[in-house]
Amino acid sequence: MNAHLLQAVLLAWSPSLRVTRVEGDTATVLRRPTAELLERPLHVVLGVSAERARELDARAREDRRAVEFISAQLGGEDATPLRLTLGLDVGEACAGILDLDTVLEGAPPVQISRLSSSLSHEIRNPLSSVKMAVQTLARNTGLSDRDRRRLTIANREIRTMERMLWLLSEYGRDTTPNLDAHPLRSVLQEATGMVAPELAERHIEVNVDEEPDLPRVRVDPNRLRPVLAQVLLNVAMGQAENSPVEVSLRRGGEGRVLMVLKDPAAALPPEERGTLFEPFGSRLARGAGLSLAALRRVMMGQGGDVAAEGSAEPGMVFTLTFAT
Repeated sequence: MNAHLLQAVLLAWSPSLRVTRVEGDTATVLRRPTAELLERPLHVVLGVSAERARELDARAREDRRAVEFISAQLGGEDATPLRLTLGLDVGEACAGILDLDTVLEGAPPVQISRLSSSLSHEIRNPLSSVKMAVQTLARNTGLSDRDRRRLTIANREIRTMERMLWLLSEYGRDTTPNLDAHPLRSVLQEATGMVAPELAERHIEVNVDEEPDLPRVRVDPNRLRPVLAQVLLNVAMGQAENSPVEVSLRRGGEGRVLMVLKDPAAALPPEERGTLFEPFGSRLARGAGLSLAALRRVMMGQGGDVAAEGSAEPGMVFTLTFAT
């Protein structure tokens, strides 16, 4: 086992369950410096019961590289989830230890990652059949105005479900984006086109103020468009009808281009400042609750970022930073 990995620890102990060797980032993983861990009882170092420590020792001496998860009490109010890979190293029982909170920071919840692809596939197929049936019915010239209104509503809700599936799929995706140079205005226009029917219903236009001669940005438009479209729609749905969505495109720092999106109706309560870009962490991420989380994940995966400025009073500004 290699203990010199970032934010990992290798812990070895004697048959009497006293720690004999410690390597790695003990301050981060075990919340104490190495000197305070040597010759200490294993159960004290790991923050578990003595019985649990004996169980871990037995698994390690099997030398099968067994994986165990423990909830360690390391001095704080909350328990720390640790992942242990157990085995023998130079004849000593040992464990390679990772702090799961640190490892998973910024990653999508495991449940979303595991479910997103299967859910998207299972729901997308029947949804496509429903969409085709509704579109076929809409071509019937003998429908009454009332039935046509019902089909219009059905089409709108189908589009909503399609966008929710895109967000769910994108937030859990971990494949490498296909980056290429694109005009940012074109990407924005394509994203706007994805929600054009909803914008037209509210008589809302997207006004773009573009600085001249902007360089192209490196993005994967197929992955950016759906999440950007949902954020644009969220802004539009919070505004009054016949009011524009204001977007500006301009240079940032060296090698950067900014997209600044104003949301005059949105406010950022103090309790949501730390969770704005987390899944289901903000009321601004309407619908599936993933729009802002998915947007940040896509932006960071493509070498960019997204930030928000706002207060408890209406009026927010989202700034998307793109690499050129």
